[in-house]
Amino acid sequence: MLQTVRSGSDAERLKRINDFFNRQIRFGEDSAIWNQPDYWATPLETLGLGSGDCEDFSIAKYYSLKEAGVSPEKLRLIYVRAKIGSSDAVASQAHMVLAYYAKPEAEPLVLDNMVSEIRPASRRPDLVPVFSFNSAGVFTGVSGNEATPAAGTGRLSRWEDLLKRAKAEGFE
Repeated sequence: MLQTVRSGSDAERLKRINDFFNRQIRFGEDSAIWNQPDYWATPLETLGLGSGDCEDFSIAKYYSLKEAGVSPEKLRLIYVRAKIGSSDAVASQAHMVLAYYAKPEAEPLVLDNMVSEIRPASRRPDLVPVFSFNSAGVFTGVSGNEATPAAGTGRLSRWEDLLKRAKAEGFE
């Protein structure tokens, strides 16, 4: 399976991995899955239980794409406010998606568990970005043009904890 995912272009890898997780993992709240209000699961934990919330989908896709050969510099987890109902809605909820930047200046493609089609960010007016991050650090914006992170990942204790647990499971 992994050899199949490693072959092809980044676009093909994005589609295969996004489709896999969106089809195989069922959405569930952390309170029901982990008996706690907010838990960021490793990819193995998510796959093992077959369920997760938006952070778990995004994290599993992030690590899987890295394992499949996509450069980690092209990937960012983005904390967003997702508008409920329509892109004009006032009500929103916290949500997380994964973004792929073909080049630093490129418009990101959004991988989401709520919308199965991978779309450019401009075609996701329902998402309002707050900040983005990856293993290199936390970025104040979501534009790929930022050459350096605004801060280390230490500001995100759940992410730091996840990085340690994922490393213990063999992920880099």
